[in-house]
Amino acid sequence: MTAIVKIITTSVIVLAAIGIVAYKYQDYMKYPWTRDGLVRAHVVEIVPRVSGEIVRVPVRNNQLVKKGDLLFEIDPRTFQATVDLARAQLDNMRDVVKSLAEQVEGMRDEVKQHEADLNEAKADVEVAAAEEDDARIAFQRAKDLVASGAVSQADFDNKNAAYQTALAKLSEARARVNQMAAALVQAKADVARGLADLGTPGEDNPRLRRASAELETAQLNLEFTKVRAPTDGYVTNLLLHVGDSAVANQPSVAVIDANSFYVEAFFRETMVENFRNGDRAVVTLMSYPDTPLEGEIESIGWGIAQQNGSTGFQLLPAVKPTFEWIRLAQRIPVIVRIEASDKFNLRAGTTASVVVMTGTGKGGVQVPPVPRPLQ
Repeated sequence: MTAIVKIITTSVIVLAAIGIVAYKYQDYMKYPWTRDGLVRAHVVEIVPRVSGEIVRVPVRNNQLVKKGDLLFEIDPRTFQATVDLARAQLDNMRDVVKSLAEQVEGMRDEVKQHEADLNEAKADVEVAAAEEDDARIAFQRAKDLVASGAVSQADFDNKNAAYQTALAKLSEARARVNQMAAALVQAKADVARGLADLGTPGEDNPRLRRASAELETAQLNLEFTKVRAPTDGYVTNLLLHVGDSAVANQPSVAVIDANSFYVEAFFRETMVENFRNGDRAVVTLMSYPDTPLEGEIESIGWGIAQQNGSTGFQLLPAVKPTFEWIRLAQRIPVIVRIEASDKFNLRAGTTASVVVMTGTGKGGVQVPPVPRPLQ
């Protein structure tokens, strides 16, 4: 009887152990987890737009800064002088453009005067032509009558002289017309050259626009001497001091975006097939093991770097030796967005464990905030 009891007891224990193992395996498949997780955040590299000596650093290392807070200031004196020079050049260019515009207006007035003179000269030609026509008729009549003695030689000479005077006056009037026409053409050419030299009048003048752009550039460079935080975050590894030199387009300060923390968890490739964006997850930080965080899957990686086949020594493919009877599953990065909490501080680079509850995305099954593996 005792042997039968032992057999039954042993069988029950074995079956119970098998059931527990099967249950845990099913639970593990439903809630896959990994300890290979890291807290990450967006690190903003602060790059100055201008070069110069640093004259002020009002922040401390690891300090929390708000968007717009001053991180450091570059010596602004040279840039202020450039602004003053650009403003003076803009004022001077306004005077130059104004003077050119006044010259063009004066040239246009001259064109109007030459047009009036030309019209007057044409009118004089018409008068001179009429006088010449009358003198010619009178001279012709006197010429016909002088032969018959009806007109004296003196009268004929007077008519001839009057006719020659009318001819000279007509020739002079026509010459003045040609002179006025040439002057008008020259005046119009001067106006055209003046307009070309002036360009577009007003604030759209190219000279003014260029001077304005140079002033704006100088003002921007002056503003760039004060380097400010682009977002709320933490100043990290601050090495700047007053007297150091800032180099344009070279990173000087790192700011960790306080609103960008997330967890990057690496799951075996056999697990991620059932993952979906939006599936809930529970994150446990090594620094806060008793305070799980809720989160959800934001994205799943589509590729990882391949070690075998990469270029190695002498441009030959690098291939690592493997054991044929062991196949290691690759790890796929999964981005888990976590909810902010006032209970502790997140720090980029710290270790995290992640449990994913598959099927709990939008429209999925609801589960307790903390699944069994972490309870």
